[in-house]
Amino acid sequence: MQLHGDARIALLAQLIDHAPLFPPASLPLPLAVAEDERARGSQNAFMLARFVCPATLLAELPDVGRGVTVVLDGPLPARSGVGSVEAVETRLGDELATLASLAPEVYVEVPLDNGVEERLHALRANGLRAKVRCGGTTVPSTESLAAFVRGCRTRDLVFKATAGLHHAVRANGEHGFLNLLAAVVFGDEENALIERDPSAFELHADAFTWRSRTAPAEELAAIRRNRFHSIGSCSFFEPAKELEALGVLPL
Repeated sequence: MQLHGDARIALLAQLIDHAPLFPPASLPLPLAVAEDERARGSQNAFMLARFVCPATLLAELPDVGRGVTVVLDGPLPARSGVGSVEAVETRLGDELATLASLAPEVYVEVPLDNGVEERLHALRANGLRAKVRCGGTTVPSTESLAAFVRGCRTRDLVFKATAGLHHAVRANGEHGFLNLLAAVVFGDEENALIERDPSAFELHADAFTWRSRTAPAEELAAIRRNRFHSIGSCSFFEPAKELEALGVLPL
């Protein structure tokens, strides 16, 4: 889909790294591939980014029609046949200098504790990207997530977010992906992350708006390219339905 200058495309295109193999969906590989094929055939498929696969299943993964992100739950195997490994995700370790050679993009999960600033600095120095977990077994506070977003912004560090971002707007103590996008786009991270009023967000062809702040398509495209790459979600359809309920989708 090519709608030049459309803010909805600029903000949402290739936003969701599809991870149906991972909790809470935890689909077996054949069903995960079938679910991904269903997502690729949907009217909102422009939001679909890479397919996420654990390293231990990579050799069994058939062609999913686009690039793959590999989560390192073991050694990275040689990839033969169709498809390409465009990104790798891993946890923070001691050998940062060796990670950059694994893939064109390498995302390292950063714990949101008192050492986050030092860790983000180390990632930037080694040519790596950051990954933040927004839910799952624990949900980070708005303060700690805001500090992570600020830390990435001040270092020009690209990041992705994963876990717990099925809702568009914050609800029931869970972070919303529109909140996170607003935090990256507009700054004022803590207030953007705690926003609970869906009507405070507007996304139309001309701009993305949060309360009195507005960003046009060109600015949104640059932010998605240079600051906030994507969100990982075991479901493609839940986030899409949230945006349909807000009237953002379908285009």
